[in-house]
Amino acid sequence: MLGTQNVGLFLLTALVLNATPGVDLLLTLARTLQGGMRAGFAAALGISSGCVIHTLAAALGLAALLAASALAFTVIKWLGAVYLLWLAFGMLRAALRGTAENLPAQGSSNAPAGWRRIYAQGFITNVLNPKVALFFLALLPQFIATDAPSKPLAFLFLGGLFIVSGTLFLFAVVLAANYARRLAAGAAARRVLNGGGGVLFALLAARLALTDRTL
Repeated sequence: MLGTQNVGLFLLTALVLNATPGVDLLLTLARTLQGGMRAGFAAALGISSGCVIHTLAAALGLAALLAASALAFTVIKWLGAVYLLWLAFGMLRAALRGTAENLPAQGSSNAPAGWRRIYAQGFITNVLNPKVALFFLALLPQFIATDAPSKPLAFLFLGGLFIVSGTLFLFAVVLAANYARRLAAGAAARRVLNGGGGVLFALLAARLALTDRTL
């Protein structure tokens, strides 16, 4: 279809990759456990929107530029690491204060603005992760036929499949995490979730800062 091949294997590969712990999965979990189901959905949709940017970049060849330019890779990498550290700081501060990190309460008047902020967090963390761009550049061509009539269109088709499957997977994660959240309600649980999330995001920032351009 559209010059692609082994689509079933591609979907299986996408499922395995989406289930691998990383920034996207941990952010979705953290926001769901802290703010509930709608907060988790907002984070998941932000992440999926970031994947749209990476798909377009791969189709247009911009990801190849990122792979070839050490300076571009380093700049994006450090921007992403700094942003993750900022998120970690917010979580750790909320843990020390015993608050919910100003996440929106469902039904409150400022909830839409809060969910937009969480959506933006998901979008920014995904877009500022250069490894995602390199992943799209390395994975998608393996499932595009050499005689594909339009390779950019094949890139977009596979990227769309990855985004849809990834979004559905994250939605399932949100539903499961929201159920767990109901079992562990209370101020003490919020402190643990914020503190644990802050430490994890600090570690992810360090890992991103130390990464190189190899997959």
